[in-house]
Amino acid sequence: MARWAQEKKDLLESIASEILHNYGHGRTMVAVDGRHGAGQADFANGLAEVLRPRGVKVFRAGIDDFFRPRADRERSGELDGSARYRDTYDYSLLRRVLVDPFHTGGSTGFVLTGFDELRDEPVFQPKWMSAGPDAVLILDGVFLHRPELAGLWNYSLWLATPLLDADGSEVSPDSGADGVYIAEANPSERATAIIDNRDPEHPLRVFEDSC
Repeated sequence: MARWAQEKKDLLESIASEILHNYGHGRTMVAVDGRHGAGQADFANGLAEVLRPRGVKVFRAGIDDFFRPRADRERSGELDGSARYRDTYDYSLLRRVLVDPFHTGGSTGFVLTGFDELRDEPVFQPKWMSAGPDAVLILDGVFLHRPELAGLWNYSLWLATPLLDADGSEVSPDSGADGVYIAEANPSERATAIIDNRDPEHPLRVFEDSC
């Protein structure tokens, strides 16, 4: 197991316990969402690593393995935040080869990688996976609480990080898309848990008063 700061280890263990307490049987889907560069993959890998020793069959996937073709992604210009939010990922492919078959259970096969970004085409010969009746899928990425996806997850996390850097300038060209997403989907309100991940080695769970 990876050596983490005690705060991170305790937090991951706490979230793992919460997931298993509420979804200890059947197929469970967990989303780890955040702005671009919020540390989703690292956090999702850590969560998988603390779940596996508890006897849980865990599968890992990332939304970046479900891109749309480059021509679609670049049609409206690389710096257009609305276009990046709208055109970056193929959610139909995600649902068709991963989310829906995983949720179906039984002997239905599913695919963890649907698009080959290097070849700029769907994976030609995907590796089909199968699982028993009890399994957890952890998907990391961006835009995972957008309206057409938010209802899919049994448990979801929002990794909170600043939209702007200290001098007020955009952190990356993707910040425009992040802003559009947050304004439309309000992911921090949709998520099961909010994690302050400004310091990835010392994440903190945030409990917000929603009243």
